[in-house]
Amino acid sequence: MSDRPDANAKGADARRSIVRRMAATPSASTPLVTPIQPAVAWRSADADALDDLYLGRAHGYTYAREAHPNADALGAKIDWLEGVTPAMGRGVVAGSGMGALTAMFLGLLKAGDHVVAGDQLYGKSLKLLRHDLPRFGVSATFADPTDARAFAQAIRPETRLILVEVVSNPTLRVADMEGIAALAQAHGALLAVDNTFTTPRAYRPFDHGADIVIHSVTKLLAGHSDATLGWAAATTPERNAAMRDAVMSWGLTPSPFDCWLAERGLHSFDLRFERASANAARLADALAGMKGVAQVLYPGRPDHPDCNRAGDLLQGRFGNMVSFRLKGGRTQANAFLRAASDLPFAPTLGDVATTLSHPASSSHRALSETDRARLGIDEGFIRVSVGIEDADQLIAEFGGAVAAAAQASAGAAAR
Repeated sequence: MSDRPDANAKGADARRSIVRRMAATPSASTPLVTPIQPAVAWRSADADALDDLYLGRAHGYTYAREAHPNADALGAKIDWLEGVTPAMGRGVVAGSGMGALTAMFLGLLKAGDHVVAGDQLYGKSLKLLRHDLPRFGVSATFADPTDARAFAQAIRPETRLILVEVVSNPTLRVADMEGIAALAQAHGALLAVDNTFTTPRAYRPFDHGADIVIHSVTKLLAGHSDATLGWAAATTPERNAAMRDAVMSWGLTPSPFDCWLAERGLHSFDLRFERASANAARLADALAGMKGVAQVLYPGRPDHPDCNRAGDLLQGRFGNMVSFRLKGGRTQANAFLRAASDLPFAPTLGDVATTLSHPASSSHRALSETDRARLGIDEGFIRVSVGIEDADQLIAEFGGAVAAAAQASAGAAAR
């Protein structure tokens, strides 16, 4: 027999030590950047220590679906931007903007409740209200957000919540926020505001009577088209806890990596917002002078139907979104999109680069042609999320693409 130790036994011991989970290496210093912590679970010393975590006697983490450090780090910064105070509790981060909206509905509504919503919401928000929530006994009525009287007519005794976007997607109409907030208070309904387009840089809904604020963090806050996230917060700890419970129970939890990316993007948010907004104002003015463009929608332009209200609400920060209507329809839209080959045609917004969207075939495709027409969305309607590129270059690229769309019209007429 060999006098050497059993190599296989040593290997087994080594394997056991390798797979044993180790605590983080202690350090007298701290990292400059928030660490990514992808752990699914956290260790506790014993059952009593776990009780302390669940009962709130100690702060920490148990299971990533319930909470994790990267979501808390991101959430705390958005809380600060939107003016969430300690007395209100903490907002909740979800896996997408629609996840945040869903957490609000699931956490705060019950069967028999009624919602009054703006009729120009993001397309998937409209679908959720029209087709999905009714299966759970929650009904919805839609009204023109620019007219508080229309909302008043839609109110019922069972109305529990009012949902509105400050600036609508994609028509860029500006809601009568003062009138709608007064209406919600008078009827004891919760006012929920989707602040994705405006962002807290232009408008802070809690300062104007909102009870709940929602964001698709995916868009301007994260700003790089590489993280899918949402955020929601309410004015009371109880409502925030109810939305957090919905995120946990319905599996709407965000990815730690996406939260880390969004927190990184948030650090440049103010700079990106200001540059993109300045570009948007210049582009809107340039588009208005181009042949082949039938209409330009930008809240900062004097020809916008809600220009005065936008000036009062947004204090000169009109955002990075521009919409316009080409003369013609799908043929002209396709010609424009093909000619604008350096401008990505993609159903998103808020990237550092300018992106183009065609709502009739993307965000609002679930609506009937009649419903889209009622909102002013036809086949020639283009939504632009303006980025931080050189403005002169952008204007030149749009000019060439609009000219291509006009040529398509001339070719069609010749045939």
